[in-house]
Amino acid sequence: MKINVLLMCCVLSFTAFAQQSQFITVGKTKLAFKTSSAEKREPGEPIVVYEAGFGSGGGSFAPLIRLLPDIPYFAYDRNGLGESAIDTAVRTDTDVVKQLHELLSAAKVAPPYLLVGHSLGGPFIRLYAATYPDEVCGLLFIDPTDFMLTTAEDEQAKKASGSTTGYIGLMRILFNQIANDSNTGEGVRNEAQRELKTMNSVFFGEYTALPPLKNIPVTVIISYAKPTEPSQVQMNTDLKLNINLDIWWKEYDRLRNNHYSDMIAHNQNSSLILLPGYSHGIHHQDPELVAKALRDLYQTCHKR
Repeated sequence: MKINVLLMCCVLSFTAFAQQSQFITVGKTKLAFKTSSAEKREPGEPIVVYEAGFGSGGGSFAPLIRLLPDIPYFAYDRNGLGESAIDTAVRTDTDVVKQLHELLSAAKVAPPYLLVGHSLGGPFIRLYAATYPDEVCGLLFIDPTDFMLTTAEDEQAKKASGSTTGYIGLMRILFNQIANDSNTGEGVRNEAQRELKTMNSVFFGEYTALPPLKNIPVTVIISYAKPTEPSQVQMNTDLKLNINLDIWWKEYDRLRNNHYSDMIAHNQNSSLILLPGYSHGIHHQDPELVAKALRDLYQTCHKR
């Protein structure tokens, strides 16, 4: 978790892989995606659907796709990112999930889906599973954003760490900076503006009344306990955040670990994998570890 990379919403570079993109127009917006083996699937065989983090396209999952050539996948660029056009009608996270659902349908990629979400993609796949529960056979979260953090918890963590700025406040500051940065691509600014609106009243307000997860297998991989970096110290000073970094991160790490642990408490064949000292881009730092977790989850889904 790094303050200088939007905490748990970092922009990973678009890593190209050999397959050419396909395009489908959903509504009035042309969306880009890549898929393999979808037409060769057995009836009921899962397909992995990748949901990238903030500002990232489907190509950010290239390290996993290369390591899992035998597993069917669908990786796409959200509107305005990668090769996809901007859709200004997508104003909420619910709209993001609905657009993905329509894209999968238009591409004739049938469920069951094993959804993989990195960073901000984590909340998106949780929302998809709540909206279309009968389509989802499993979930893999890669260092997901803590959409379950409450205002009360945020205030307590801020107070416990002796800091002036909490996690929610910092997220709003950073998204606002990106949304108004003319040097940032229009699609990323558009996504920042959308997410900022979802945080202005209630933090991740669309998620506050989600039903419990169905009893599907879930794996959550979380990096934590990172050493403080000079860039974090510099941002803390430049923005006058008054954050006691080490204690601050310890408080928010604890909350996120607890939230995701509670989320899967009643799901069989599920696990929480904690990786101290790892980076936010776990699937780039250690793709073999994540690929193994994904393959295990895929095999569990396939047996159900």
